[in-house]
Amino acid sequence: MDESAQRVLEYLTEVEVAAEDILADRQQIVDLDLRRNRNREALNALRNHSTNENVKVCFGNMFIKFSQENSTSMILKDQEQLDKEINDLRKCLKAKVNRLNVLQGKPELRGYSLSPLNSDEMKSIKSLIRK
Repeated sequence: MDESAQRVLEYLTEVEVAAEDILADRQQIVDLDLRRNRNREALNALRNHSTNENVKVCFGNMFIKFSQENSTSMILKDQEQLDKEINDLRKCLKAKVNRLNVLQGKPELRGYSLSPLNSDEMKSIKSLIRK
């Protein structure tokens, strides 16, 4: 194989690896989001359940009885962890997409790295608008 063909093969391999990494992260976000939706369904079911009884919670292949308060707190902690993981993946995904664009010779996406205002920033803006 001559040198130019080797460089083209290395370039295509690098682009393919970057694209596969992006697709894997996107699939992981979808899987985590499905799990987050199942947790939401469980929280709604717990809200409709009578408060004096223990509930059965599925862990892997077995069901374990817990109090409703413990079950709710465990699910809420899991929701927080899932939200954090999804947000981290989304942040990394932006950088990976930009890297893929650079590899392909495309310009960097404009406005893609924007992030929403947090609650303190929104309060500041609202107070400025009212004045």
